[in-house]
Amino acid sequence: MVSEPIRVLLADDQVLVRDALATLLDLERDIEVVAKVSRGDEVAPAVEREGPAVCLLDIEMPGLDGVAACREVTTRFPQVRVLMVTTFGRPGYLKRALDAGATGFVVKDIPGAQLADAVRRVHAGHRVVDPTLATETLLGGRSPLTDRETELLRLAVEGTPVALMAERLFLSPGTVRNHLSSAIRKTGTTTRVEAARAAQERGWL
Repeated sequence: MVSEPIRVLLADDQVLVRDALATLLDLERDIEVVAKVSRGDEVAPAVEREGPAVCLLDIEMPGLDGVAACREVTTRFPQVRVLMVTTFGRPGYLKRALDAGATGFVVKDIPGAQLADAVRRVHAGHRVVDPTLATETLLGGRSPLTDRETELLRLAVEGTPVALMAERLFLSPGTVRNHLSSAIRKTGTTTRVEAARAAQERGWL
């Protein structure tokens, strides 16, 4: 008896990349690409409509980033596995994706045969993580940021002004600036936006 092929959804805002991945996977007899979307906020509706077993998600997409889309899928459709396939091979992205429920994380320059194998392993419930990223994440250590600094940098990612940060957290603007200055120093950056980005990349937010 021939088993049903693994139904796959692809999400990537770059058409050439998305089509190339689809072409590679469609060459496999046991894998079928059933949906392709270009925005993160299109992922969950497509999952509901097409019923894939595995979602391959890019990190940076309009509408909703890949990590947020992953969290939505794993929350609403716990039977669906998520494999992050991204150009951005950064330890922080790996940590955020795994925290969001992803079962695997690989970079886009992975050979086609290895990508197909990653889909099969993720579908079977195994964790698949790029070994270099896994090592870098383990060596990255714990975050040096305090809870308050972390909270403020999350707001900085959204572009929240200092005055509004202070209002939301019931702090004085001076106290907010002191916490942000400390976070900037710990991340080795020069602005709160740079600090927030650096902390994201290191998996501290």
